[in-house]
Amino acid sequence: MPEVEVGERATTEALNAVLLQRIEVAPGLLILRVAPDGWELPAFSAGQFAVLGLPGSAPRYRLAGDEEEPAPPGKLIRRAYSVASSSLDRQYLELYVTLVRSGALTPRLFALQPGDRLFLGKKITGMFTLDSVPKSAHLVLIATGTGLAPYMSMLRSELLCDPARHIAVLLGARHSWDLGYRGELITMMRLCPSFSYLPIISRPDDEVHPWSGPVGHVQDLWRGGALAAAWGEAPSAATTHVLLCGSPGMIDGMVALLEAEGYREHSKKEPGQIHVERYW
Repeated sequence: MPEVEVGERATTEALNAVLLQRIEVAPGLLILRVAPDGWELPAFSAGQFAVLGLPGSAPRYRLAGDEEEPAPPGKLIRRAYSVASSSLDRQYLELYVTLVRSGALTPRLFALQPGDRLFLGKKITGMFTLDSVPKSAHLVLIATGTGLAPYMSMLRSELLCDPARHIAVLLGARHSWDLGYRGELITMMRLCPSFSYLPIISRPDDEVHPWSGPVGHVQDLWRGGALAAAWGEAPSAATTHVLLCGSPGMIDGMVALLEAEGYREHSKKEPGQIHVERYW
């Protein structure tokens, strides 16, 4: 969805939701919990996305040197974000947002405080779900940054601790403080022996405290056999489905690695084991 849409006037009635909570994960990373005001959230599937919006007249969060992308003050700026909250609990939606300093919408979202009003689309949609993944297949969820959001919804909504089914999250970030939902994922791993959480960072020299984990990118985790070590068996196209969500470079690199190992990108006409969300 485009960063700016000018087809809808930003009337008071259009701001149909309220920010319940904002959680600062790290500089430039926010978890937002948004509730509808006077209407009910529709049913949705884990992995789908919702649309948030604010008028161009809304205040912006500013840092020194920011360049503002102009927006018409009387129009809604709308953007799609993957839902991170469980599809089983529809009291509010949780969204995981990264700051685009020159963007039209995210600096305005970062300026919001609990109780502030915003637009929330009444339709939650998207094809990046587990519908095409066999329930018996091992599952690898690979992400960079806020690409983790749809996986949190999947883990919270649908994935049970099955000792016969391996599930892993491979998450790449620049710094350890950018590894969102870290505590929750570590807890899942401790409670469920068949679940693995494998983070990796690319800039260890910036760490305040020495980083003892893997260094590089998620492709390096795959190449280095991290899953075989965690699972006690190597993943293969015969047993494993892989989901990819995040930066284009990560997705392109992982697709190339996987195809070289016999995996195929999934489509309606040709079912495969690679499922991709390209939201850039």
